[in-house]
Amino acid sequence: MNTMPTIKILIADDHDLFRDGLKTLIKDESSVQFIGEACNGKQLIGLTRMLKPDIVITDLIMPETDGVQAIREIVDMNLDTKCIALSNFDSDALIMEALEGGASGYILKNSQRGEILDAIQKVYDGQNYFCKTTSAKFFRNIAKSKYTKKVKVNYDLFSEREKEIIKLICMEKTSDEISKILFMSSRTVEGCRARILKKMNVKSSLGVLIYALKNGLFSIE
Repeated sequence: MNTMPTIKILIADDHDLFRDGLKTLIKDESSVQFIGEACNGKQLIGLTRMLKPDIVITDLIMPETDGVQAIREIVDMNLDTKCIALSNFDSDALIMEALEGGASGYILKNSQRGEILDAIQKVYDGQNYFCKTTSAKFFRNIAKSKYTKKVKVNYDLFSEREKEIIKLICMEKTSDEISKILFMSSRTVEGCRARILKKMNVKSSLGVLIYALKNGLFSIE
């Protein structure tokens, strides 16, 4: 009998009460497993390296090393760990910093239990997740190029096949889905995806989306 894999979760927040509440929520859900907690970004980085969780859920404003910098360092470890940013603040600047740092999702601390669990599952499955207010702010800010000026792109940098893959990544297609759409092997798609990230100098599918929106390689219909 096949069983769904358990999603290993590491959480970080400098408030004990919030960590306790989040742990209780996670422990009551059979599909996820709580494996550790951190009270600051420095501790989170060390525990991630040691425990190799599937998902890190981290506050952004913490002592020693903040959550945004911790996310950047975790992404640079090249593990399979994905990061969900969690904050009290529905701040334009924080949202953009977290996502451009490599987070795969952003949710508010007042999110309901169902939304937090939905975010965990979707990010684990390779999708991006934004709470409703975050989603609206994210696309508005990208459209206005509020934080990063649009740069002149050398469109010859990307092959026609890479441009097709960029569009599909922005549509949240997985490598398996892209391989079926474009009649390519999953390994070939993964190789193309790695080259695209390197050319864009980004670290995640969200980074691809941000780059593509800013530089005219993808548009929201």
